Formats: sequence, structure tokens, C-alpha cells
Amino acid sequence: MNKYVGHESQLYGVEEVRLVGGRGYGMRLLQIKNGAGLDLTLSLDRCADISRLSFKSTNVGYFAPCGYVAPTYYDNKGAGFLKSFTAGFLTTCGLTSVGSPCSDAGEELPLHGTVSHIPAESVNYTVDDKSIRIKAIVRDAAIFSHQLILEREITIPLFSNELEITDTVTNVGSRETPLQMLYHFNVGYPLLDENTVLSIPSVEITPRNQHAADDIENCFKMEKPQSDYEERCYFHKLQGEAEIKVYNPVIKRGLVMSYDTASLGYFTEWKMMGEHDYVLGIEPGNTLPDGRDVMRKQGLLETLAPAESKTHSIRFRFTEE
Repeated sequence: MNKYVGHESQLYGVEEVRLVGGRGYGMRLLQIKNGAGLDLTLSLDRCADISRLSFKSTNVGYFAPCGYVAPTYYDNKGAGFLKSFTAGFLTTCGLTSVGSPCSDAGEELPLHGTVSHIPAESVNYTVDDKSIRIKAIVRDAAIFSHQLILEREITIPLFSNELEITDTVTNVGSRETPLQMLYHFNVGYPLLDENTVLSIPSVEITPRNQHAADDIENCFKMEKPQSDYEERCYFHKLQGEAEIKVYNPVIKRGLVMSYDTASLGYFTEWKMMGEHDYVLGIEPGNTLPDGRDVMRKQGLLETLAPAESKTHSIRFRFTEE
């Protein structure tokens, strides 16, 4: 124990708080800081996603206009997801559907699935002399339907600006079920502005639609906020251990995301340069965001057999160069 301090929270630690007022009333949050300059907030009632993240007092993520919204207000019809899409640094999409609303195998599926609006039913954390570890369990299940459990572990070293997210999804039901996951990481101002440099080691780039294709030569170029900007999405084919870099040379802040593409075989870049809707999505997943029906028709839909598990791990390093 450091003899200069009375309590470890002077340097690092975890505190649980609850929101008061507005549509986020009652939501449980874990506020975490390490001893090297990383501060983040986990939204325990929203899949233990990362709602806020800052590095050495510089905001990294994007916080949507709706702000915090409790699961109570979730609209699970069509694109109702957008009414409570806080975004934050991470919104988890899935677990049985991702992307556009659609009808598939007799189910009406909403935008980006429902797991981001499910509260964690079990959360615990430990702090030792090396790291902070948070573990959460989220149950995505219904009678006569799928029965999946997401076990999430987030590890933050005490004295280096890194974090690792490891998710294991297990089918605890008795029928095979679709598994679709997309990690909707969102970069916002001031890390994101017209000076920001995006680096993706793409083998191939496919625009999602003609609008994106018309500007594909600028897919890595960030722009100033624009009125009535229409989003552009690009699908990047990556191989091996991928490293995606976002760096702003003016403020000398950046991040490096790395993961194994054997586990998460798709990567979506969401470029949204609108006024107030100013965000860059860097989104690894086991699916494209065009809807479960599309992936099924193309023979690309991943499934989980009873008692089968799949694990995904994503690492971040936050840098000043």
C-alpha cells in the first residue's frame, strides 16, 4: 500500500453510482479510473457497455443527443432503437440479430438487436496491485425462443493506458440459435475532428451503397461537421491480427484497437459527419449490419448449438503519438 495515500481511490479504483432524474433515472453506473490517465464509465443496466471514456482528460467517445436512457424506455419496434441509442464508447449489438430491421425465420427483428437494453444481472469487480477487473453476466433469453448468456470481462491495467474486453456467449437452451454480434465502438470530439487520421489495414473495401461508393476515395478522410450529412458505411476486409488506429495529431491523442479476425470476421466503418451527429464508428463483428435475413440468404449466418460457446476479445491501447 502506498504510504502517501489514505485510500487507493486517490489514484485509481471503482465507484458505483446511480443516476437521478430524466430518462436515465435509477441506472447503475460503474465509474472506473486507473493510475495512468484512463477514466471510463460502465452502464450496468445497458449490457455493461462503456458509456463514457476519456484519456488524460480528453474525451474519446461519442454521446448521442438522447443521453442516458434506461431500458424502461426502449422501443423494440423497427428503428425505435435510435430513440435510446446513447452510443457512448461502446454499444453492443446482438445477440441474435444485428443491423437493419427485418423479418427472419418468423421473427420481427428490430434495429441492432436487443442486448444493449438488457441490464446485467450479476456484476462484480476486483482491484489488485496490477489491474482492475469487472465481470458482468447478461441474459438474453425468452420462453419458446433463444436462451443465451453473455459473460463479459473488462480488464484495465493500473499503470498503463490499455483495456481488454473479453466476451463469452453460451447457448444454454436446447435449440440451435443465431449468433450475431457487432461491437459498435464510437469515436467522438475532440479525438474526432477534421484533423483525425484513420488507419485500417484493409485488403478490400466495399461501400454499403451507391452514396458511399460515390465518395469511397475519401473513406479515411474525416471532415468538419455538415448540415444534413447522410451517413456513409464501408465494409473492410481484414486478415489476421488486425490493428485499427485513430489519431488526432493536433491534440496528440489516439487509440489502437486490435483483435483476431478469425473470431470477428467483419469490420464496418460508420462515417457520420453531421452537425451534432458527429461520430466515427469502428465496428468489428461476426456479421455485416444489413440484417439477419440477408446474412441467412447469403449462407453467412453464424449459429450456436446447445451448450456451445463463442469467445471474442478486443484490446485497446490509448496513445499520445
